[in-house]
Amino acid sequence: MIQATADFFLDIDHYQHCKHRQNIAGDVFLTHKIKEEKRVIAVLSDGLGSGIKASVLATLTATMAIKYISNYMDVRETAEVIMDTLPVCSERKISYSTFTIVDINNAGHARVIEHGNPSYVLLRGTDTVPVQKTPIHLDRWQDREVEFSEFDLQVGDRILYFSDGVSQAGMGRKEFPLGWGTKEVIRQVRKWIAWQNAISSRQLAMKTVIRARQIDDYAPKDDITCGVIYMRHPRSLLVVTGPPFSESKDGELAQLVASFNGRKVICGGTTASIVARELDRDIDMDLDSIDPEIPPPSQMEGVDLITEGTITLSKVAQILEKGWNPESMRSNAATALASIILDSDIIFFVVGTRVNEAHQDPNLPIELDIRRNIIKKISLLLEEKYLKETHRRFI
Repeated sequence: MIQATADFFLDIDHYQHCKHRQNIAGDVFLTHKIKEEKRVIAVLSDGLGSGIKASVLATLTATMAIKYISNYMDVRETAEVIMDTLPVCSERKISYSTFTIVDINNAGHARVIEHGNPSYVLLRGTDTVPVQKTPIHLDRWQDREVEFSEFDLQVGDRILYFSDGVSQAGMGRKEFPLGWGTKEVIRQVRKWIAWQNAISSRQLAMKTVIRARQIDDYAPKDDITCGVIYMRHPRSLLVVTGPPFSESKDGELAQLVASFNGRKVICGGTTASIVARELDRDIDMDLDSIDPEIPPPSQMEGVDLITEGTITLSKVAQILEKGWNPESMRSNAATALASIILDSDIIFFVVGTRVNEAHQDPNLPIELDIRRNIIKKISLLLEEKYLKETHRRFI
């Protein structure tokens, strides 16, 4: 039996849109997971202005922040090193980059350092939780405002933080003379959570950025970025692909699917047929979802999604590698699978090792290598880029 391995999971994600007529965002959202310590650091940095120069400065800031905080450097020292490194705008006399650094350990204790960005908000359900913030006085930078806070997260808590492209969206318009405003942003976010209390970080960040773009009349005057950290009970997903090496294991594979507590996906027609036969269930192909590139999905009782194997998985790997938003793409089996994966926390891959004789000579097990390599690539992307927990089992 496969089961979740943690009491809580940190669902961390962000969504971003560039300033109108810009192809590169001057906001940067970076994450870093320290596996040995079960610790996660997530940084939002906003470079002054927009475009390449802002992007370089924001990336430098976020990278330094992760490096120093991951090594437990003193908060004041970290802030001073970053300040010393960044230039100051000669006209506005402000830093060329702002930052919000969130560091959460394996017990759910969070430390936050802020400089220049709109204040983050801690949400417990739909309620905002007041957090005591301590000003950090920097000897060499008396005029800079840096704040430090720490608190213990509970399951169901969210940390919401964003660049001023969100809070200042619509500035100058009759309805929003001073912009959308942090208070109104939070009010809207609380409404979304009330409507969908288990909404994922990815979906909540995306809704926030899309709404900011709407307020800016779809021509944002600044880069728009929103990050969300959501402590929740882990959402488990089982992805089964490929038939077992021995036919005697077919029943075991089917029982893995039947007994799994979470969402379930089967990739591959032969694999789906084995599960259907062993569990005495029917497979229905969805002929309304014909796509020129990706084979159509199918349905089976007790399974969330059935797709074709290698082609679909290869497309999912591409979506994850490029960081594309599946909801913004043409709807097909690959985007549906990518969306399910991104909204899950712990993903279990069960990979069959029997060679599909319908595809090739069984003496040349190239397909098996392809299947293994695709799953390995997806697994590594999920762990390193999306901070998911993955497990692989060969059968």
